[in-house]
Amino acid sequence: MGIGTIYRRARRELQYLRGYFDFDRKGNEIVRRTDFTRCPRPVLLLYGHMATRRVFEVLEARLRRDGFGVFSVNLGGLFDAFNTYGIDRLAEKVRDKVERLYSRYELGPLSIIGHSKGGLIARYYVKRLGGDARVRTLITLGTPHNGTPSAYFGILTVGLVARDVWQMTPMSPFIRRLKMGAFPRHVRFTSIYSKEDQVSPFPCCILETNGQENLANVEVAGASHREYLWKRHVYDVIRRELLVGYGERPQPAPDAVPPLERVR
Repeated sequence: MGIGTIYRRARRELQYLRGYFDFDRKGNEIVRRTDFTRCPRPVLLLYGHMATRRVFEVLEARLRRDGFGVFSVNLGGLFDAFNTYGIDRLAEKVRDKVERLYSRYELGPLSIIGHSKGGLIARYYVKRLGGDARVRTLITLGTPHNGTPSAYFGILTVGLVARDVWQMTPMSPFIRRLKMGAFPRHVRFTSIYSKEDQVSPFPCCILETNGQENLANVEVAGASHREYLWKRHVYDVIRRELLVGYGERPQPAPDAVPPLERVR
């Protein structure tokens, strides 16, 4: 492969990734709208690498409309805004935030939706830090459960200041440790992925279910890495998985696009 080909490929990848990253340093300054005194169905949103909480605007509005109590955590990072800290460190931050909330309010069982790296943070929290005592449902969107080749690009650009990109390389020591042992069997865990996702390309997002009935992969068509957050047919899957996790029977919208079946 010539230098020119490598350059053109890297340029295309950078143009694609620019559409995903959110470089607004004020993107974590959001208004809290959830009334935690009346929150039987709390949902925690965790965003991805180099993003901010603002990427969840559309998803959050839809979840509120459907009666979920939505909140997020400022994960800090580069310039105290962009999500670049280590995944294990951020999982500890999530644990502390969740425990503070549950000590102050009588909340229902927690559901977590993690986009990209946010899904790894959630998985580590549930599996390694006792989060399974709070969490009933975990849904990940384009999360590189097996690492992703895109992390190598991250190492070349922000690797000196972003520990997380090293953790997300294919089968890194962190990924291998996270895979060790069974995932808690009482937590419903769904990985939503798309073969059009170029940041976490198939099969990076596939869970190894090892026969566990509570783990599943769901493919959605036509969603790029950021489009998981606003495509309507992706939201239909998210809503279905949340409601099933809460023991409710979801009613599909008349115009809903059916996803592929849950694959264990």
